[in-house]
Amino acid sequence: AFKKFQNKYLVIYLLAMASDWLQGPYVYALYESYGFGKSDIAILFIFGFLSSLVFGMFVGPVIDKYGRRFMGIIFGILYSLSCLTKIYNNFEILLFGRLLGGISTSLLFSVFESWMIAEHNANGFSEELLSSTFYKSTLMNGVIAILSGLWASECASRWGYVSPFLFALGLLIICSILIATQWNENYGDSKSSLVATFKTAFHSITNDPVICSLGLTQSLFEASMYSFVFLWTPTLTESPQLKDFKLPFGLIFATFMVCVMIGSSFFTLLSKTSPETLIQYILIISSTCFIIPCLFKNSILVYLSFLVFEICCGLYFPCLGTLRSKYIPETIRATTMNLFRVPLNLLVVVSLTNTEKISTAGHFLVLSIWLIIALVHYR
Repeated sequence: AFKKFQNKYLVIYLLAMASDWLQGPYVYALYESYGFGKSDIAILFIFGFLSSLVFGMFVGPVIDKYGRRFMGIIFGILYSLSCLTKIYNNFEILLFGRLLGGISTSLLFSVFESWMIAEHNANGFSEELLSSTFYKSTLMNGVIAILSGLWASECASRWGYVSPFLFALGLLIICSILIATQWNENYGDSKSSLVATFKTAFHSITNDPVICSLGLTQSLFEASMYSFVFLWTPTLTESPQLKDFKLPFGLIFATFMVCVMIGSSFFTLLSKTSPETLIQYILIISSTCFIIPCLFKNSILVYLSFLVFEICCGLYFPCLGTLRSKYIPETIRATTMNLFRVPLNLLVVVSLTNTEKISTAGHFLVLSIWLIIALVHYR
């Protein structure tokens, strides 16, 4: 019974993630091909994060009140519309697409996990089996990321930069149909008003030190991770040893994803270590990885530090997922998870808007400090 439930969740979750991964590699290239400059593209990217920041505060209570299955279908519809906007070479339409994409991202990273944990508990499955689902979802997500990246590259070279977004649209339609036909509906607190759910979640974060430290850890770690996505390319291309080479970015990205898979496999090997202890090791090692680009210019050493950080990412996701399932109350799960993403998106926006003012080494120092703050405040 558990295997059937787990597979039903993973198929739909991985379809949703594949649609997300397909879009990632060619967003910037598509905007550039439409003739937009760096400043316009930066506005489009920042608008997406701001959308996720603002709407993230409101979609959580809506998910808990109106149901995770229903909001999963809404996710599919909104993200499909976001993909369709990429067809048009029009700044306002593309900006609207980023708005829809920001809302969709907030739904993607809360609806699926909230639904799965509620169903898992309703079926009376053990906590160890829950960790198994988190491990498998992270591991398989790495495989999906690599395959999506390769397919996006193939599509773009054959049919142009819009084609990966159209394939993503197809996956989102299939995903929505499967959610509608395969999932049961489950709720957080469907009786309370949206404002009451929001207040309860906010009260839990501010008054429960464990939930507060979980939120701080998620915000700081994931903000550093999203900032890293924008930093690794210029760091390697500006390296004295590599500046004359045309780097195989697709292959480098694939090695990062392999490391994420290795990290998720380590999570099962370290099952005797409590997730509370493990998260602290992850923060220490990740912080050290970001110090290396500040101190050394050796491209091989810097690249190795990036690989170790990606292994930490592979460990982080199942570890934090287990901690969230353990400490966040079911009635306010989606609301709380989305509130965690508010400071996360704010930090990323601040980081992106200061790319010209701060050196790459300075940026990595800031990321390292964020992780040290998370470690110091972790309880």
